[in-house]
Amino acid sequence: MRLEYWGFRAVAAVARALPLDTASAVSGWLWRAIAPHLRRHRRARLNLGAAMPELDEAERERILREMWEALGRTFAEAFHLDALHSDRSRIAITIEPELMELMRGGGFVLASLHTGNWEVCGVAARQSGLRIAGVYQSLKNPLVDEFVTSMRAPFYPLGLFSKGHDTVFKLMRILRSGGDVAVLADLRENRGIAVPFFGRPAPSNPFPALMARSQNVPLVAIRVVRLDGARFEVLGERVPVTRTADRSADVAATTAALHAIFERWIRERPAQWMWGHRRWG
Repeated sequence: MRLEYWGFRAVAAVARALPLDTASAVSGWLWRAIAPHLRRHRRARLNLGAAMPELDEAERERILREMWEALGRTFAEAFHLDALHSDRSRIAITIEPELMELMRGGGFVLASLHTGNWEVCGVAARQSGLRIAGVYQSLKNPLVDEFVTSMRAPFYPLGLFSKGHDTVFKLMRILRSGGDVAVLADLRENRGIAVPFFGRPAPSNPFPALMARSQNVPLVAIRVVRLDGARFEVLGERVPVTRTADRSADVAATTAALHAIFERWIRERPAQWMWGHRRWG
């Protein structure tokens, strides 16, 4: 455990010693060269082929290699979040003024997905003056988890909470007090609900829809688009929240609406989403 931790710290030290653009490019090149030979590449190929069968084999392979490069860049950029924050020219926030004004009023749920560099969501929120709480999946090694969390924490002034059964109550209290909550909601959730995603039922996280409906607050979908190297655009779209007498049906409908937006965004830029995880099982 400690050996793994110190190995991770060594990688972090090398990444931090390099300029942001260099670290991003080198890590992207390494991932693009190595990852296609690993087991997860096969899963990514199967997922992409099932989701977008209209693509030929050459196009799918190009998308997956670009995906690995983007993930490699994201890994290295995680050690430079402070640099991304300080250089405002790197992040363009393209959100309709009405939606931005709504968000600045406080009390909303932000749902994002693993596209572009999702860590930029927190950086962009801080640049915009938003105060948010975040949720993350804790890592198996507690020492590495503590180190990674310490890099993210400055961008979540209302707290950064690991997934757990009591986390929902903490976040509900934050919403009731006028705070904002950010969740990555595109991964498989075994205890979630199945909604259509690329034409197949996918076990999905109902938490954003549940929070927005129960606290009567807006639900906003956010995505990060990688433009060129370590430069990004952040875009947002309000998600319709269904509110009837049937809470379960409302949560399912809203979760489906959120994932319909996610699917549309992924289809626009398929190389920027993580195809290698077990989304459908």
